[in-house]
Amino acid sequence: MFSTWKQEKATAALVDAAQDLSDKLAAAKPHFLDSHAAEARFWAASHLANGLDLYDLTHWKPAALLRFAAATETKIAALRKQRDYASSDGLAIWLHTARAVTEPRIASAVRDIWRQLAQAGPNADAMAADLMQDAGLPVDITRLIPKGFQTED
Repeated sequence: MFSTWKQEKATAALVDAAQDLSDKLAAAKPHFLDSHAAEARFWAASHLANGLDLYDLTHWKPAALLRFAAATETKIAALRKQRDYASSDGLAIWLHTARAVTEPRIASAVRDIWRQLAQAGPNADAMAADLMQDAGLPVDITRLIPKGFQTED
């Protein structure tokens, strides 16, 4: 009984964290939204260079999602310790997305996050291209939303 309560509390915290990010993006100035969109695209390109297609998270096996989430939490903590908040926030978007695959209650907030990122201005494309180029990654200027998180907008 206690473990059920503890699990429910943990899930509620994940839902709240995703909703907080969605609310933060909804109230953000354009440059803040552009930065998040660019960083999310950078992390997708970075993982793709290592053979992981983040846009296809809904088709990953549960064990792969858990490994990704654990590694991503560690990376986010390291980035925040280095005070690289923009990069860690972009990676956090992917963490929320991975969690939403396994916990449907998070999906609504994550869908809203991706809807907002898709509406980022043209500076997001230039920023993403710069980030990819600086990291030696192939520059991809295509805006995508992960499978299963598209909206009807």
